[in-house]
Amino acid sequence: MEIEPQQEENVMVQKNMNEESKAEETKTQPEGPKIHWDQEKMKTTYANVCNVSSTREEVSVLFGTNQTVNVARDGITVELTDRIILNPYAAKRLANILTGVLKQYEAAFGALPID
Repeated sequence: MEIEPQQEENVMVQKNMNEESKAEETKTQPEGPKIHWDQEKMKTTYANVCNVSSTREEVSVLFGTNQTVNVARDGITVELTDRIILNPYAAKRLANILTGVLKQYEAAFGALPID
């Protein structure tokens, strides 16, 4: 099917109008509230071990460090230092953002094999 020059021009004009309309909608949409990150009481803890448990109402994430030197003699000792309790919605948001961060990391630095 052959398109006449006038029809082609009309299609281009309509396409431009649609793009301008979308751009205008984006400009007029109100921005969400500005978030201020208060780090005054924040503490930093290193963890090389993480465990998760859940109930219907909450998801508990336990963090700690494996400080065992001689596994054969002493077994494994994990010193738990922090527990974060989330509702399931916050836990799902955390899972989604962690998945995205790890995908970016692996794209930049290579796959992370898990034993």
